[in-house]
Amino acid sequence: MIALIKALHLATLALWCAGLIALPVVMQIYGRTPKVHTQAGFAEFRLLSHRAYTLVITPAAVITITAGSLLFVLEGLRDPWMLAKLGAVAGMVLIHAWLGHLISLTGEGAGRYRIPSPIPALVGALGFMGLTLWLVLAKPELAPLTDQLPDWLLHPRGRELPSDLVPI
Repeated sequence: MIALIKALHLATLALWCAGLIALPVVMQIYGRTPKVHTQAGFAEFRLLSHRAYTLVITPAAVITITAGSLLFVLEGLRDPWMLAKLGAVAGMVLIHAWLGHLISLTGEGAGRYRIPSPIPALVGALGFMGLTLWLVLAKPELAPLTDQLPDWLLHPRGRELPSDLVPI
């Protein structure tokens, strides 16, 4: 069961990462060609980017995160490297959302919108992917870093939650 979930997690992760690399490249190269300034070229670019984002990349991201969360619970991983990995994945999610925002702005601009350079998204995505890969493969001992955190972040304070924060 765990092996199947890991296989699903890795397959969809590869697809999601490929999308986070390909989409900024397509937006940079194809989205800035003179062909996009025609209605047919713009419609083709819009269809390509929108469908890739909504039908391939986003479902892959959702399945990746769902399978990873399931593995997190089933295997009981609570190591500091795993929590750092979750932070790196959160960075990938933010880049994913920003790319979606850029795609939606291109559709709303009806060909008049000039796409900002997606190169920072590509660089950020590659950085977060590399960090995630390193954390998973190296499983570094991050305890020395957690020892430098203030005590109030490491231990419960023994206080009750305010009643308006507690769901009924």
